[in-house]
Amino acid sequence: MLIKFYLSCHKNLGNGYTKMHQPDVQWKKTVEKALRAMIVDDEELARSFLKEMLGLHPDIEVVAECPNGFEAVKAIGETRPDLLFLDVQMPKLDGFEVLELIDPGPVVIFVTAYDQYAMRAFDAHAVDYLLKPFSRERFEKALERARLRLGEQIPRVDLATAARAPEERPQRIVVKDGPRVHVIPIEKLDYVEAQDDYVALHSGGKSYLKQQPIASLESLLDPARFVRIHRSVIVNLERVARIEPYGKESRLAILADGARLPVSRSGYAKLLEAMGDSQGNRNTTR
Repeated sequence: MLIKFYLSCHKNLGNGYTKMHQPDVQWKKTVEKALRAMIVDDEELARSFLKEMLGLHPDIEVVAECPNGFEAVKAIGETRPDLLFLDVQMPKLDGFEVLELIDPGPVVIFVTAYDQYAMRAFDAHAVDYLLKPFSRERFEKALERARLRLGEQIPRVDLATAARAPEERPQRIVVKDGPRVHVIPIEKLDYVEAQDDYVALHSGGKSYLKQQPIASLESLLDPARFVRIHRSVIVNLERVARIEPYGKESRLAILADGARLPVSRSGYAKLLEAMGDSQGNRNTTR
């Protein structure tokens, strides 16, 4: 169905554009140079279709096309687009994960065949949500909204939280490290430490720094698997080998790899409840 739609639009793309839509006069006066647009979609036909529609606007330059999220994160950092046409479901990284990894800046229009992501897209401050297949009129309306949004100061949101339904738990955590992107499966996350506005994610003997408050990350993790044992530490229960006293009223959680983590009084109570053993030994039958 989508292929037929793209092909039919491709044949008629140049017909009647001037009559259908005239660029906003006020907007013309405020823009002095070409707008830089970027297209991210795993379907080549969809990318070509968007590029041809954007080609009808001489003031817009398509600076990059990407078939997956990894390439998109890199290209966004290199090209600094003004407009970002972004698919949601893609291999490697989805659209929401891409936004989580880039600096605020581009105005985002989601382009997808799935309507269940619409509310999440607007929570992430997307300017519009194009549901495939869409008409030329619908595309032009989205583009006009994007033009009006350009130059506005959009508050940075916690995309890791905003992009998911309240009951939905992430299956992985994505971290940008310079030009590289690391994907950490949740089951491989050992523990988390707060470091100011960042969290240090420890996995398999390595540490990854991510800009996210620890309270935000805690709200995403399954409380049956992860417990906040200290105001600055979240631990994977499967990694806890034992709990030892430390000083007068302090305790340490000793992990299977030998890591020693501080445990607060309230954290100790939560840890014991989750582990199901009043002595602080891991209940492996649970």
